[in-house]
Amino acid sequence: MAENTGVIVVGGGYAGVMAANRLTRREGVTVTLINPRPAFVERIRLHQLVGGSDDAVVDYQEILAGRVALVVDTVTRIDAAGRRVTLASGGTLDYDYLIYAVGSGSADPSVPGAAEHAYPISTLEEARRLQPVVDAAPASAALTVVGAGSTGIETASELAELGRKVTLVCGRVLGPYLHPRARRSVAGHLAKLGVTVLEGPGATVTSVTGEAIQLADGRELASAVTIWTAGFGVPDLAARSGLSTDALGRLLTDETLTSVDDARVVAAGDSAAPSDLPVRMSCQSAVQLGPQAAETVLSRIAGKQPVNFNFGSGGQCISLGRRAGVVQFARKNDTATGMFHLGGRPMASLKEAVCKSTVWQLAHEARKPGSLNLWFKDRQRQKLLRARTGEAAAVAGRPA
Repeated sequence: MAENTGVIVVGGGYAGVMAANRLTRREGVTVTLINPRPAFVERIRLHQLVGGSDDAVVDYQEILAGRVALVVDTVTRIDAAGRRVTLASGGTLDYDYLIYAVGSGSADPSVPGAAEHAYPISTLEEARRLQPVVDAAPASAALTVVGAGSTGIETASELAELGRKVTLVCGRVLGPYLHPRARRSVAGHLAKLGVTVLEGPGATVTSVTGEAIQLADGRELASAVTIWTAGFGVPDLAARSGLSTDALGRLLTDETLTSVDDARVVAAGDSAAPSDLPVRMSCQSAVQLGPQAAETVLSRIAGKQPVNFNFGSGGQCISLGRRAGVVQFARKNDTATGMFHLGGRPMASLKEAVCKSTVWQLAHEARKPGSLNLWFKDRQRQKLLRARTGEAAAVAGRPA
């Protein structure tokens, strides 16, 4: 290995920034971060951008190590055999190792009319496009939020707190991740804000127009602005580059986060599918997988065997407007427990602290790379992997 090793990180979100910063702990490593935007996007604040309480961006100078070179561009292809990437601007960059951290975005909605008439909110550009549309809508206009995960709940709460008339279309259940007790409390708070919550077998959207949505049970609801938060997708860069992916397009890796096709390509964050058993898409997983992907690269540079990644969930914090929130605790395997807290301003303050602490983690790793290593092992994952190995061995007709 040459004394100087070039590493390209594709994607400047939570995972990509953590990975880039961690790589600077080793001398002789040149780190280039390629991102389509000149500023970092706080995706966990995009609903606030729509509501007008935050711009959801942070200057990279605040969170990126000085040794990391930022290239504002988009990677259109990865040539793994040639160890180079092609940029949208027309240039190419060579690498010794590449960390694939392209993140996630809105899933392409298959519902008729949704792509033409509904507004997604998973990227900065989408949120910025939506904000003036909401602002221009009359105060009495019916706003509809489709999807009742954390993004849908937070967006509905944010807009309702501003006095907007909001309907939250959940599909089968409000907050699928939430424990039933937490779900009931969240439903009660949404009711206090005036949000109409629709859930159950018939509460799925079957079509969207510019003025209304149609539900599976035949109901038609007036909707001046329809906001689509149902589902996430990932960029197709890996698939377009000939790398193995899962059904959603996430890069398939082993437990060291290394591509199953190429030992010099490592994945992190929402776009990674380790052992075809990916962790939940979230900034919580991204800030854990990012530095561990970097450690895999650093181990290979040093001629050492990389260790398997560890991940553990602590729960989820959901804002309910600017004056309330809910904290849902979880087991390490990311299953919700019956323990949760719902409250007024203290919980809203806690949610704000969580958002700020995430940016703090990025900045801290930039100043002191290698200092953040608080990862918990999910033993349930190990059981699932052992079971999968046993099943594969049985199919092959050999002992597990």
